[in-house]
Amino acid sequence: MTTDHYLGALRRGRSAGDPPLCLLAPLSGVTDLHMRRIALRCGADAVVSEMVAAREFARGSTEAALRAEGADISPHIVQLAGCEAAPMAEAARLAEANGADAIDVNMGCPAKVVTGIASGSALMRDLDHAERLLAAVRGAVAIPVTVKMRLGWDHSSRNAADLAARAERLGLNAVTVHGRTRQQFYKDRADWVAIRNVVEAVSIPVIANGDVTGIAEARACLAASGAAGVMIGRAATGRPWLVGQVAAELADRPASPPDRAEQAALAAEHYAGLLSLYGRQMGVRHARKHLAAYAEAGGALDAPERNALLTTTDPEAVFALLRRAFTGPAPGMRAAA
Repeated sequence: MTTDHYLGALRRGRSAGDPPLCLLAPLSGVTDLHMRRIALRCGADAVVSEMVAAREFARGSTEAALRAEGADISPHIVQLAGCEAAPMAEAARLAEANGADAIDVNMGCPAKVVTGIASGSALMRDLDHAERLLAAVRGAVAIPVTVKMRLGWDHSSRNAADLAARAERLGLNAVTVHGRTRQQFYKDRADWVAIRNVVEAVSIPVIANGDVTGIAEARACLAASGAAGVMIGRAATGRPWLVGQVAAELADRPASPPDRAEQAALAAEHYAGLLSLYGRQMGVRHARKHLAAYAEAGGALDAPERNALLTTTDPEAVFALLRRAFTGPAPGMRAAA
């Protein structure tokens, strides 16, 4: 599945026989430009930017612009978050003018800092207002528009199918559904079966999200939900190559992760890219969560080495420790031995 096929799926819908899609999810503060570049190069069908605050982006915020950056990304999908129609529409127009191939509207983030300002998944408490925001974005741009949501605000208001149907009537091109309510945050298991209600309510592609950590989970999720594809989020942190590996297996193509030396090189590329994107001081701060994830994925560092990786500001020391992290067999292989 090429990125052209992905955009085709947004514009024309899915065709019988198309392999399921596998996308990198938008993760705030995580799916930066360089993580997305690596995931796409490793075979992801598409990647989505981290959440961009629409009002700040429209005002010209440097931080928001960096989050929305998509040089060398194709397709370049920008996720916007907000609670007012005018800034959402203006941010969408700006993203399109800056080269975005599609806009994704965030109606799924459960974080209190987001829902506290009536944004993210809080919009699922007022579907009429949510519909107005979607209409504003759809009317502002010519490129595809999608929306990411949860099952609902809580178990008593699982209204994702209703919101998806409204989105389809407005002309949106696809929906992604995380199989939890907002009140669950990331507790319990994602309810993939409940996503089937959304699939059956619309004819546009539905992407299933939540607890997809590998090919077995992806296939189980697709079987339970009937979705057109899956979106991988937290499981790809420290393993940005995972999305492409799952995409290949879903398409019945040969699939294997990069070897350990290649994984170390990709981790180093990601770190160097963050320093370049944000500058050394801010880049070091942004990199820490990724370094922790790469250390876990590599599995070879002892506690003092891991602490050094997360605290040093010397890039050469980081590169050496990342090489060390991916020496020897992968953690799962050692556990099986």
